[in-house]
Amino acid sequence: MKRRHLIHTGTVAIATVIVLLAAILLLSGSLRPALAEPVSLPSMKTGQLSVSGLSSGGFMAVQFDVAFSGNVVGAGIIAGGPYNCARGNVNVATTICSCTSGLPWCSASPGGTGVDNLVDTTAHYAARGQIDATANLAGQRIWLFSGRADSVVPTVVMDDLAAYYRHFVPPENIKYRSDIQAQHAIPTDGWGNRCDQLAAPYISNCGLDGAGELLNWIYGDLQPRSTAPAAGRFVEFNQAEFLPSPRRHGMATSGYLYIPPGCDGIGAGCRLHVAFHGCKQTQALVGQAHMRHAGYNAWADTNRIVVLYPQAAPVYPWANPNSCWDWFSYDDSNYALKTGRQMRAIKRMTERLMGTPGP
Repeated sequence: MKRRHLIHTGTVAIATVIVLLAAILLLSGSLRPALAEPVSLPSMKTGQLSVSGLSSGGFMAVQFDVAFSGNVVGAGIIAGGPYNCARGNVNVATTICSCTSGLPWCSASPGGTGVDNLVDTTAHYAARGQIDATANLAGQRIWLFSGRADSVVPTVVMDDLAAYYRHFVPPENIKYRSDIQAQHAIPTDGWGNRCDQLAAPYISNCGLDGAGELLNWIYGDLQPRSTAPAAGRFVEFNQAEFLPSPRRHGMATSGYLYIPPGCDGIGAGCRLHVAFHGCKQTQALVGQAHMRHAGYNAWADTNRIVVLYPQAAPVYPWANPNSCWDWFSYDDSNYALKTGRQMRAIKRMTERLMGTPGP
């Protein structure tokens, strides 16, 4: 009888604890502010579209730049490679265009991406109307950066990208920097990891303002960047508006837009820059590090540049576990063309922001 009483008492005590815990959780939930739902991307009338990116974002920026060259004025590429480098083959992507296979060896080598063949492929796609005319590239300004210590996308791959662009862009319109012992990261002059360190959030303090250099090269002499905290505002918007079921296709549900002072409303007279993050550099993985510390917003504040930060997402288990952009056909065989799912989604976002209706 005594044992039965103890069991009963213990059961009541446990039940009481459970009820108290539930009450605490319920109370804490009621005190926690509700998360705002992503809104619709605002309609604006910005102009002078440019793109940039690191790693898979660099490859994506090249794809977007070449495919939609009629709409883009310039590009800044950090640790990327030539257009359609992977040729839709993950083994080529991870052993020739980058060193990301996980194997102890890599086949990246001088000229290894086959630049002449990629140039021919580009001309073929343009002739069929699958990308814009390559003649548009002649008017662009291209900024390239490769860290000499980059173990993920070695400098030889970026050398091939420079050679690729020289087929279409006058040499005086291309600036290529490969003079710093930087690892695989966006270089800054005041925030991030040690320059030779490979680690999240893949932003490194290298004494070089990469975002500032590329924006100044693309747009010409800009006003000095702001030294104050960001004065603009972030908008979390619904990417599913531009790609149904985005997570099935390697894109997150939400993307982000930075609107600097003077660009609220329709943003007439403001420029538009698309900043593609790299693999493992999404908001879900590194928080707002890329959006707040890569260096774009300080220049946006003083030069009326609206910055679009679209977001990729993982596709498990093997297709895209690292939240990369589709530059090797993990989701779509048309990944490098204007009809590619992610390409078309980003293009529609820029059309909304520029007030230019798509086809």
